[in-house]
Amino acid sequence: MAKFVTIGYGDRDGYDRTEQGVRDAAHEHDELLRRDSVVMGIAGPPVQVRNHAAAGVTTQEGPFLSASLPVAGFAVIEAATAAEAVQIASGTPCAVAYGVVEVWPLQD
Repeated sequence: MAKFVTIGYGDRDGYDRTEQGVRDAAHEHDELLRRDSVVMGIAGPPVQVRNHAAAGVTTQEGPFLSASLPVAGFAVIEAATAAEAVQIASGTPCAVAYGVVEVWPLQD
């Protein structure tokens, strides 16, 4: 099985305007993934780390990239194919609540 990192983007407005039943189903989907040992969590505040030319570590609070929606969470999933990983990600809260989920394959 291949591994994929998912990055979910979404905000409270999109979540709140999504029908309660759809949200509940998405949370149930996440719970099933957790039971299958998927590592996932809600994003906390990021810190940028640099150590250019191994000359010393510097940090800066905040995200490096900006997007129209904030990062809401991350997961590491296993799937046989990228299409299966997309199918898994499509049932998560960010995907159904007017957000977006990126699916990134992890390569050895």
